Amino acid sequence: MRYRRRLRSRIILSFLLFGTLLSGLFALSTLVLQDYLENQLVAETLKKEVDDYIQTLRLNPGVREPFHTRIEGYVTAPGKAEIVPTIFRDLPAGVHKVSNDSGTWRAAIRKDKDLWVFLTQDISNSVRMDQRLNWALIGVVGIFSLLSLLLGRWSSGRIMKPVADLARRLSKFDETTKPEALAQYFADDEVGQLASALDDYADHLHHLVERDREFNADVSHELRTPLTVISGATELLLNQKDLPEKIRTRLLRIARAARQSADTTNALLHLVRAEKGVNQDSRSQDVYTIVKDLITHYQPLIGNKPVHLSARQLNKVSVIAPESVIAVTIGNLIGNAVRYTHTGTIDVIVGDGIVEVLDSGPGVPEEEVSSLFQRHYRGNQVVGKGSGLGLAIVKRLCNLYHWKIEISNRPSGGLRAAIAYYADE
Repeated sequence: MRYRRRLRSRIILSFLLFGTLLSGLFALSTLVLQDYLENQLVAETLKKEVDDYIQTLRLNPGVREPFHTRIEGYVTAPGKAEIVPTIFRDLPAGVHKVSNDSGTWRAAIRKDKDLWVFLTQDISNSVRMDQRLNWALIGVVGIFSLLSLLLGRWSSGRIMKPVADLARRLSKFDETTKPEALAQYFADDEVGQLASALDDYADHLHHLVERDREFNADVSHELRTPLTVISGATELLLNQKDLPEKIRTRLLRIARAARQSADTTNALLHLVRAEKGVNQDSRSQDVYTIVKDLITHYQPLIGNKPVHLSARQLNKVSVIAPESVIAVTIGNLIGNAVRYTHTGTIDVIVGDGIVEVLDSGPGVPEEEVSSLFQRHYRGNQVVGKGSGLGLAIVKRLCNLYHWKIEISNRPSGGLRAAIAYYADE
């Protein structure tokens, strides 16, 4: 999980951004206000000094030029400003801020027709103080940001502790046992309300799961008995001599349907229980033997269609899994090929850890291939009966046993359906 996607990290980041933004805005407003007030105060003071001096000078031409430690004044005739420092000499009338390597000054200049007055103030110390203030405020912003980060870490830990505790307790839930009540461990707050709601949901879900398990176990048990009876009776009838061929064909169809129903029932029971039905003592199944049996069962379904159904083995493929599961997964692929192939060939190839079912049927539009494993999905061009569950069941079984299934259109026409078996690590 990436750092930014954690809820605690987002809380810490929010504190940090808020603290930095707030302190930064405070520092910026302080600088702007300080600069504005200083400029206004100095500019107005100098302008007033110039105006007052000119007024006094007009009343008393013999008055001395104003002179202070940091304020200097110059009075000259228009166009004769040699006594004025060069930095101020060519400035127009008004209040200015000028700088050079020696320092920084604020200058108020008045240029009348009969005289020019320059009043300057050295503000170098004030500029240096402003720079120090800027650095000080930057430091304050950094300190407040650090404090915000620390406060965010502490606060997020306190805020997220009950949530993390709830997640930890939830992770211990086991579908095979009744979940422990959560609300008793939390205060009567939002987290406690969430825990109480989860308790109600978990209790309801547990009852549903138990009822579903009991139902599937009962159905499986009840179905196995009549299917066994049907299979046994069919086998006895098939062993009779001088049995008419038409009746034998019908009995074979009954036997095939009973076998297929039994395999499907066992496979679905594994899916419901999410159990593989294998252990370290389970024997491996020869996949090609199962495929040959399936070919025998599906051959009559071709009927009078000009379709050739065959199987061949490149090399031996053995899989540790219930025979019924292997038969259901491969049988669905063969059944689909037989159903939708109206002419040509259906080849089942076993080898290199893969079972391939290659048909010469119409194929599937490319935009529909990714949807074939969805429940109840049937293509737009599909006609005839079908629930659209076969491939969905095959996909779920493959996921349970960590097998890989692929369906794609063949370049020469038709479909390629393949199941790749991998060792369960």
